[in-house]
Amino acid sequence: MRNPFLAGKNIYLRPLEEKDLQGNYVSWLNNEEVSRYNSHNTFPYSYSEGRKYIKQSSKTKDKIVLAIVLTGKNLHIGNIALQNIDPVNRSGELTILLGEKDYWHKGYSKEAALLILKHGFDELNLNRIYCGTSSKNIAMQKLAVSLGMIEEGRRRKAFFKDREYADIVEYGILSSEFDAPKRK
Repeated sequence: MRNPFLAGKNIYLRPLEEKDLQGNYVSWLNNEEVSRYNSHNTFPYSYSEGRKYIKQSSKTKDKIVLAIVLTGKNLHIGNIALQNIDPVNRSGELTILLGEKDYWHKGYSKEAALLILKHGFDELNLNRIYCGTSSKNIAMQKLAVSLGMIEEGRRRKAFFKDREYADIVEYGILSSEFDAPKRK
């Protein structure tokens, strides 16, 4: 394990590093299937944009951006973040990108999300963690529900991609509702 911040059974989370750009990171954001529901809206996404994002992310206090790394292979397979951290209202937004398609639907996103939710509630003392996703992103909706998140609302036609609008479905979980051991 290289510089782990949070460690699970199959993956660990560590700060993003500029050398992550030498792997597949940039190609994930230029891959239509991987970034289909991503809101970065920059195509093509470049190495310099990635470098700027990593530097900016490491300096801000309102977000924690981490690489999702397979423990046995030390392979960077995606990113996860708690962003828009609000210390007054004690809330933060969960975002996740699993870039390596070979590792989709194998439980790695859930394991990473449970680690960062636990950190958000136990270490950052957040009261609420939320996420929003396109109504077409069924995988993220299933992940949110499996984490114990509750659908809180819908922003109608708030996401524009591929020349059409989709609703954004909002999910949230409170500290009092989260029980990491039961979510495994």
